[in-house]
Amino acid sequence: MTENLTKATFLEKVFNFEKNEEWKFEGNKPALIDFYADWCGPCKMIAPILEELSEEYADKINIYKIDTEAEQELSAAFGIRSIPSMLFCPTEGQPQMANGALPKAELERVIADVLKVTK
Repeated sequence: MTENLTKATFLEKVFNFEKNEEWKFEGNKPALIDFYADWCGPCKMIAPILEELSEEYADKINIYKIDTEAEQELSAAFGIRSIPSMLFCPTEGQPQMANGALPKAELERVIADVLKVTK
């Protein structure tokens, strides 16, 4: 099940950018964060794929969603200019951003490469 994040839950579960200047991941397992908007067609297309992935990788990664309209400060903090944009956050190392509605196979490849997680 994907989980919607507000700024407060983002600071607690992903990255507290108010406290840390350098990236410091707060989560206990890797995360995929989908920056989306309700009016975005491609966002709606990948929403069911993200739900599938959240079930398939249930114990291994967290999948979060951030509504760019409601959470404009988070969008600005990550320089989100187009949606959907996905932030892949490994437990160690720097996060990586991917733009566009990626097909499921591509998302699985990035999960394996960046998050170091396989099914």
